[in-house]
Amino acid sequence: MYKKVSYFIATMFGVGYCPFASGTAGSLATLPFAFVIAYFFGFWGILAAAVLVFFVGAAATKEVLKYTRHDPSIVVIDETAGQLLSFVAVADQLTGGADWRALLLYLFGFALFRVFDITKPQPAKWADSKVMNAWGVMLDDIFAGIYAAAILYVVSIYL
Repeated sequence: MYKKVSYFIATMFGVGYCPFASGTAGSLATLPFAFVIAYFFGFWGILAAAVLVFFVGAAATKEVLKYTRHDPSIVVIDETAGQLLSFVAVADQLTGGADWRALLLYLFGFALFRVFDITKPQPAKWADSKVMNAWGVMLDDIFAGIYAAAILYVVSIYL
């Protein structure tokens, strides 16, 4: 039972089984979730959700790693945590609004997170290649989310 629940969580309700670009699919599937949290709860909601997903995701990923190699493509809960974190610096700008500016912030946030998740600048690369456990799987995406959040905040100033 715990194995099935862990796979369900780690694959973000099955999104991780997407046959191509599962990380992108996981990030994309996070956007409606991010929209609802930011819309109603702003900064604190996004931050709390990212932290909760990080710890729940690490526990689920730890179980999945008992049966797979390090950082299998089906595990996309790490993308969920990182993608949520990418909106933390602009979350209050997304609260209660669904206008063109908010849409642009979501699109830029998605794109920035994917770029940093794929390129893995340091220390994300270190976390991905040296921390060979569930924490490493989750942590590289947290770094990518932090990078994306910083740049998205600067972009938001000019939108």
